[in-house]
Amino acid sequence: MTLRPAISTTNAQATIEGAGVHLHRAFGFHKPRTHDPFLLFDDFRNDDPSAYAGGFPWHPHRGIETITYVLAGDVEHSDSLGNVGRLGAGDVQWMTAGSGILHQEMPSGNARGQMHGFQLWANLPGSLKMTAPRYQDVESKDIPEITDDDGTQVRVIIGEFWGKSGPVDGIAADPLYLDVFVPAGIRKRFRVDTYRNTFAYVFAGAGRFTDASNPRSVLLEKEVMGQELNIRDLSGDRTLVQFGTGGEIEVQAGPEGIRFLLVAGAPIQEPIAWHGPIVMNTREELIQAFDDLRNDRFIKPAG
Repeated sequence: MTLRPAISTTNAQATIEGAGVHLHRAFGFHKPRTHDPFLLFDDFRNDDPSAYAGGFPWHPHRGIETITYVLAGDVEHSDSLGNVGRLGAGDVQWMTAGSGILHQEMPSGNARGQMHGFQLWANLPGSLKMTAPRYQDVESKDIPEITDDDGTQVRVIIGEFWGKSGPVDGIAADPLYLDVFVPAGIRKRFRVDTYRNTFAYVFAGAGRFTDASNPRSVLLEKEVMGQELNIRDLSGDRTLVQFGTGGEIEVQAGPEGIRFLLVAGAPIQEPIAWHGPIVMNTREELIQAFDDLRNDRFIKPAG
C-alpha cells in the first residue's frame, strides 16, 4: 500500500465570527479547490465564556452542508423550519442546507466554562444544491469507538473504518470523518481511499506524519516508551496536515500521544461561486440566492 506523504502543514489562524466568537480557522474562503469537496474548517475552542457567548445568531445557508462536532460544552440550534435541538459533548450534527435555510447556533460552556468543537463545511454538487434541507443529529453514544491492541482509539463519525460504520449517511462527498488518538511512541498507519482528498487536523498532543522528503524517518533525541522521537519537528495543537496521493497515511505519536481528526472526501470538481454562507456554481446563481434572501423567497416550500 502506497503511503500518502504529508505535503504541507499549516497552523490554524485566529479569527472572529458570528457575534464575536473567537475561533481558529484551518482553511476557508481562499483557494476553495485545494480541499475539494471541503470548503472551510473552524476550531471553536475557548475557556472564557465572554469569547463565545454571543454565538452565531440567525444567518442563511444555501448550496452546502455543515458538520458540527462538539467535544466540550453545548450548542443550541434552531432554524426557520421550526427545528430546535442541543448538541452536547461528543455529539455530531450534519446539516444539509440545500435550497436554503436560516438558522442560529448558540454555544454555552460546561461547568468549567469550556467550549470546544469543530465545524466543517462540505460543498454540494450542482445537482443537489437546491435539494430539500435536512438534519442528521447523532448522539455521542451512537458513534462507534474502536480501541486497537496498541491503545490507538478511533471514533468513526462518518464512513467505514476498521469494520465499523459511522451513523451519518447519504452524504454527497461520501466522506470519511474520524476522531483518532494514537498513544505516545506509537507509529501507526491508517488506510484512506486513494481518490479522496485527505487532511488531518491535530488538536491535542503532537506527532509527525510521514512526509515526501523522508518517508521512513526515525526521529531522535527524546526516548518515549522505547521509541526515539525528536520533539522539535512534531506537528502539534491546531495544525492542519494536507496529504498527497496514496492509500495510507502514517503518523508517529509524540511524548504525549497525538489526537487528530482524519477527514477525506470525493472531489466534486465543479465551478464555485461563493460569498459568505452561500456557495453556488455560477455568479448568476449566487446573485439569485441573495435576491431570494432580500425578497423573502429564500426558504423554498417542501416538496
